[in-house]
Amino acid sequence: MKPTPLTQKHIDLGAKMAEFAGYNMPISYSGIIEEHQGVRKRVGVFDVSHMGEFIVKGKQALDLVQAISSNDASKLNPGDAQYSCLPNDKGGIVDDMLVYRLFDDMCAEGEQAFMLVVNASNIEKDWNWISALNTFDTRLINISDETGLIAVQGPKAEAALQKLTDVDLSKIAYYHFAKGTIAGAENVILSATGYTGSGGFELYCRQDQTADLWDAVMRAGAEFDIIPAGLGARDTLRLEMGYCLYGNDIDDTTSPLEAGLGWITKLKKNANFPSKSIFEQQKKDGLMKQLVGFTMTERRVPRHGYQVCDADGLTIGEVTSGTQSPSLDQPIGMAYVSKGHTAIGSKIYIKVGSKQLEAEVTSLPFLTI
Repeated sequence: MKPTPLTQKHIDLGAKMAEFAGYNMPISYSGIIEEHQGVRKRVGVFDVSHMGEFIVKGKQALDLVQAISSNDASKLNPGDAQYSCLPNDKGGIVDDMLVYRLFDDMCAEGEQAFMLVVNASNIEKDWNWISALNTFDTRLINISDETGLIAVQGPKAEAALQKLTDVDLSKIAYYHFAKGTIAGAENVILSATGYTGSGGFELYCRQDQTADLWDAVMRAGAEFDIIPAGLGARDTLRLEMGYCLYGNDIDDTTSPLEAGLGWITKLKKNANFPSKSIFEQQKKDGLMKQLVGFTMTERRVPRHGYQVCDADGLTIGEVTSGTQSPSLDQPIGMAYVSKGHTAIGSKIYIKVGSKQLEAEVTSLPFLTI
């Protein structure tokens, strides 16, 4: 297993550690529910240094990003971030990602620069996929091993971090970023993004700055009862918001349209990208399956891979994610179900052993903040 720059910090804090995407990562510290509620109500800090970061830099940087991604990166100004995905050529998804349009001082005159943030488990796959499509006058640089990433999330995140920087965090709108000094670390990207739905910032820094930055964040957040949070709480937080997790809810076989990601699939943008014609046909013909949210009538927690049935016991889909929602105190999940069973309020049945437990299709997100 590979360590992150913060692995020893987690061990010293008594975190329960486990392998994730090849990295030695904290699953929980004080407990998933406590960490979840700490983020929802106050502020929590996550080590997400395992994520991958690629720089796309050159005269045709935008052309490459447009050729590989489903969203329209031409809409981005320096300081903007965008959620997108990398479609494959069979109608599926290589990965989902964030696209950052970097500031002009981060590239040479006449060039543009972007940063792509990808999932840790897909770094090599994504790199190979993008490299194969790079027929443009642009360079692709993998800075994953040089980069640390801390996510400070929750309603008190801004107040805690503002004590550490002269950058006015209140002026960084959602899905925008600034570059500045924080807790003595220079040239940090302070991004108003995250995977929790509770607000906050993600801090991209040099790997050798990460441990000191973590300590500074923990000290600054002490008055707000900041809590370190692991991957367990990260998963329950994102699921309450209906955010997709690659490998569970989306993968190489699922269409972004089927996954409810039509809003990041810009079929009218002035650029071709893999599977564009497939998505156009899906939109024209209608979808045969769709990712939906559901709540359980009983107290059993649905798990990834459980079959979904109709009232007659016929299989109509499969659960992709499920948990006991700490905020709602109710089992929730997401599943792909076939056409005719996707309407809000539809009754579906989750097969658990020999039992079929009733559930109801609901709107996403599960939680409104």
